[in-house]
Amino acid sequence: MESEAKESAGGGGEAEDATARAARKRYERLVAVRCKATKGKGAWYWAHLEPILVTPAGSSQPSAAKLRCALCSALFSASNPSRTASEHLKRGACPNFSSPSSAGPASAAVDPVPISSLPPASPRLRPHHPPTRRRSAPTPLEPKLPLLLSGGKDDLVALARLEDSVKKLKSPMASPAAALSKPQADAALALLADWLLESASAVSPSALDHPKFQSFLNQVGLSSISPRQLTLSHLQARYLEVLSESDARIRDAAFFQLASDGWKSSARPSEYALVSLVVNLPNGTALFHRSVLTTGGAPSSYAEEVLRDVVAKLCGGLVDRCAGIVADRFKRKALLNLENRNQRMVNLSCQLQAFNSLIKDFARQLPLFGRVSANCSKLTNFMNNQSQVRSIFSKYQLEEQGHTRLLRSPSSSSDEASNFTADFTMVEDVMDFARPIQMAVLDEDYKVVCLEEPSAREMAELIQDGGFWTESEAVNSLVKLLKAMAREIEMERPLIGHCLPLWDELRSKVREWSAKYGIDGGLVDNVIEKRFTKNYHLAWSAAFVLDPLFLIKDTSGKYLPPFKLLTPEQEKDVDRLITQLVSPEEAHIVLMEMMKWRSEGLDPLYAQAVQVKQHDPSTGKMRIANPQSRRLVWETCLSEFKCLRKVAVRLIFLHATSCGLKRNSALTRWMCAHAQSGVAQKMAFLTAHSRIGRGDFLGEEEKDAELFGAGEDDVLNEFAGASAV
Repeated sequence: MESEAKESAGGGGEAEDATARAARKRYERLVAVRCKATKGKGAWYWAHLEPILVTPAGSSQPSAAKLRCALCSALFSASNPSRTASEHLKRGACPNFSSPSSAGPASAAVDPVPISSLPPASPRLRPHHPPTRRRSAPTPLEPKLPLLLSGGKDDLVALARLEDSVKKLKSPMASPAAALSKPQADAALALLADWLLESASAVSPSALDHPKFQSFLNQVGLSSISPRQLTLSHLQARYLEVLSESDARIRDAAFFQLASDGWKSSARPSEYALVSLVVNLPNGTALFHRSVLTTGGAPSSYAEEVLRDVVAKLCGGLVDRCAGIVADRFKRKALLNLENRNQRMVNLSCQLQAFNSLIKDFARQLPLFGRVSANCSKLTNFMNNQSQVRSIFSKYQLEEQGHTRLLRSPSSSSDEASNFTADFTMVEDVMDFARPIQMAVLDEDYKVVCLEEPSAREMAELIQDGGFWTESEAVNSLVKLLKAMAREIEMERPLIGHCLPLWDELRSKVREWSAKYGIDGGLVDNVIEKRFTKNYHLAWSAAFVLDPLFLIKDTSGKYLPPFKLLTPEQEKDVDRLITQLVSPEEAHIVLMEMMKWRSEGLDPLYAQAVQVKQHDPSTGKMRIANPQSRRLVWETCLSEFKCLRKVAVRLIFLHATSCGLKRNSALTRWMCAHAQSGVAQKMAFLTAHSRIGRGDFLGEEEKDAELFGAGEDDVLNEFAGASAV
């Protein structure tokens, strides 16, 4: 019964959270609609209806979004604002809303007529007023004439302000919020400053000068404040606080990993590129250290110098504290040079970069990619450049997908990365518009073009060739497969123990792809193996067999390391690496302990506890419930492994990808734009530190796409309809 009660309470909490999220979402949409409407782009009634969040007594979470009448403070449901306006305002239920139908003859001469009751103005009609006398109110038989103002439609806004002023004089509303006390104001401004400093790339400090933002401050009881005063008064103190906290965390950790991202920039040699340096701690914390402004053509020797200097600064003379470096590939030689200087360091190439490079490998080495690229290029240029065919194609685009546009063309750039990207988007476009393309060549008008244009007949043969579409689908499918895996790597940021399973998963998926499309599997496997060999590190195999997450239960009930999944050469790599990471005197001891680990493994209860998974509601996937337990069992439960445990705890926390901040994000562009400003660099540091601390690795473009891709509710549809009118 007690467990059922807990489950019920937990379910109630989840339901309450869902209700609160729905209420906030509804409220935000209502506010957005009202803001646009009050600028003259929507329904009239939003000037009198205000969205609010309703929080029940005894609860800290809102339960619903409501509409409040600004004239009489009555509350209404937010489900149908237009009906609320009709019933409450137009029909006279609101005591403070004046309209011609509710005003008597005596009051009509005094009260201004609300613009909401006026019929729409027509440019062809002009009201005729009798010159001899003026009536106080129209009779029921007299038609309402449209109102024309000398300043045009913009005069309606001024008229609304005049009307509001008169109403406030007649029925004074509550005054704006009273000024906050000094402690409250200081706390509020400190939070505002923190938000501004941590959102440097998204919010320009100068935007705080906007009159409506200053008006907002007054409405909530804060005095106006200049952006310079707000930022500079908090910047230095906040910067030093974060820097001191980061340094203390790094000093407190026994060792760390340095992640370096941005060397593999798409920037040209003459353009700026930004390299981010992040410190990964064994407890899973990531701390932003600094950024380095360089050029797209920076030599690998320069990268090596930067990384060496950063490691020396962070270690404070104890170089062994740096367990390794992970960087997007600039030159493998630079990483090897750094590794050879310190035998206990494990330097890795970023797996996200490896998967992105694999797409280019396939494009270079698979004849299939060359054929599809050439055929799609001819088709795209023909569809875009032949006006009659373009018109036919546009007609079927409109029928099938509701919009028209040109197909994206292959790149003429000399930059290899740009060419690969353009080729794949071109193939993707051809596949997305396959049906309109196929229908266009069957059109009677296209047949007329074929009589005049030999190229049209050639394109018709290509488009009606099933082999062309099969090959195009195969290329598009493989690129999407690799991009999906790269996207997952970017989001999950796997540790190095996952590298071998990750590449095995890739091989399995590509074999299925080869079988589906009848592609030579041997040629495809060769491309994958070349890239795998280029990125492989001995530490992949060692971390795989030392990580308790990958222990396998055998027939005797023991949980043993998965040596049987390694090749003979990879088994030798494990011995090479573990002896490299200990002193020469401990080499034979660590090999004996590895033999014991291989035969005995981990206590079944602890192994099962490490491997427990739980559902992640944000992604819908099952995730490890306590990721840190994989390292902690070595430090607490496996004390008999004196040497091997020291190797294991240094290895299994290492990341296989460099830091996750988007190189092309607004933050990067902002930091490059303000590279010479010390103030801007400090703000950029706080922004990057905050984003990494929150695990916010998405770029602004992706988050905006997710936001605007959400379905619209009835309020937004209602607003769109009102705007159209």
